[in-house]
Amino acid sequence: MGDKEEFDEGEIEYTSYAGEHHLPLIMSLVDQELSEPYSIFTYRYFVYLWPQLCFLAFHKGKCIGTVVCKMGEHRQTYRGYIAMLVVIKPYRGRGLATELVTRSIKVMMESGCEEVALEAEVSNKGALALYGRLGFIRAKRLHHYYLNGMDAFRLKLLFPRPHVPQLVSQDETEPEHEIFPRPRD
Repeated sequence: MGDKEEFDEGEIEYTSYAGEHHLPLIMSLVDQELSEPYSIFTYRYFVYLWPQLCFLAFHKGKCIGTVVCKMGEHRQTYRGYIAMLVVIKPYRGRGLATELVTRSIKVMMESGCEEVALEAEVSNKGALALYGRLGFIRAKRLHHYYLNGMDAFRLKLLFPRPHVPQLVSQDETEPEHEIFPRPRD
């Protein structure tokens, strides 16, 4: 097997978090691929409170990717948050991360989120490119954000607000002073 795993798109199965048996799979992927260490309590916080925002990708029964998210109130905004995204190296660059993130964003939108946020290492070119393609903007640089001393970018995806037409009352449509007075009965 070379650098890239050979597979057909139809061979990849995506599933929502379905219980405790998925937790070790998520933990193993994140621990081997991400720079930040997380305790089991961190994982449980996300997957127990927001299981509908956690997705896993499988190829022939092997877990090859995951996304872990949450949503809630943040400064008068209902915000989604992508906490962890991993696709193992042989499967990268084939759209799996895009599919995982898109699935979670769709649930966030349907749940009423106004935006989605996350942090990515400034040196993680792949992640920055992925999120850029999905419409995320770099909102802020966070200096020494990670335990390894690296900076991060806070990335945000803002959802368009539905346009609600303003209703104008009858009184507001009449000018204060009529140029041509209307005939009175």
